[in-house]
Amino acid sequence: MITRRTVLTAPIFVGLAQTLNAQMENSRMLLAIHQNTSRAAGFRGSLEGYASAGIQYVELNSILLDEFLQTDTLSGARQLLTDLNLIPVSGSVTLHDIWLPGPERQNSLDTWRQRCEQFVELGLERVYSPSVTRRPVTAEDFEATPGCIHEVGEITAEFGLTAMIEFIRTSSHLSTLTSALQVIRAANHPNVKPMLDFFHFWSGLSKFEDLDLLQHGELAHVHFQDLLDTPKELINNDSRIIPGDGIAPIERILRKLSEKGYEGALSVELFREEIVNADPSQMASEIREKCENVMREANVL
Repeated sequence: MITRRTVLTAPIFVGLAQTLNAQMENSRMLLAIHQNTSRAAGFRGSLEGYASAGIQYVELNSILLDEFLQTDTLSGARQLLTDLNLIPVSGSVTLHDIWLPGPERQNSLDTWRQRCEQFVELGLERVYSPSVTRRPVTAEDFEATPGCIHEVGEITAEFGLTAMIEFIRTSSHLSTLTSALQVIRAANHPNVKPMLDFFHFWSGLSKFEDLDLLQHGELAHVHFQDLLDTPKELINNDSRIIPGDGIAPIERILRKLSEKGYEGALSVELFREEIVNADPSQMASEIREKCENVMREANVL
């Protein structure tokens, strides 16, 4: 008599079971494109180009939105997204001293509130600002950072949004995943989550093993890039290239993020002049093809 145990322990079925378990453990991720990648085309032009290339998920830039609002309205921007069948996954705004004490902080908090109002109307659920300041950072500033983060969380919660901190490889405040996780967890606000930018992570002081510090489901958003093969001393924003074209261990990082339960967007954010000034539809088509190949290899598509 063949028992269930006999069947499940037979080599062929063990292999099938292992394959099934692996598939169940792998998270699926969404390919998105950040408007920074085509900012020369403007708010409307970038979105229309992405839609024509079959991109469904987009990340919005507050500066491009402001340019659009000079001749149109927020409801017009929302209608544009609807007409193009685009889903905004995050909104970006760069505000100095928002995550730490500083002379620009109050203005940054006021602007943050304004951006939250706008992004909610556009249907977003997440908004982020990088950790930037124009002044020297002290140990006292780091001690005060969790309180500053909590205050931003309180404002963000009023709009039902999630705030995210982008650590920047060159920041004098938060430049690594470990530092960002430390202060976010110390702030302990449910509306503030970490995000990860492949470029800042892999070209900066972080190391691959730092990803093990992520709690399951903790990561809220990802910026997706590869790294140009260049001396580390020469790395800058032009070193960001389309995933699959560079030397970063893209698939390995994706598999680790999947292991950590990340199922959100992979938002391609590039700054090279030839990319920014390219036809958004053609560039988005190239990005889509290359990124989807990488995502398939990592089993996250």
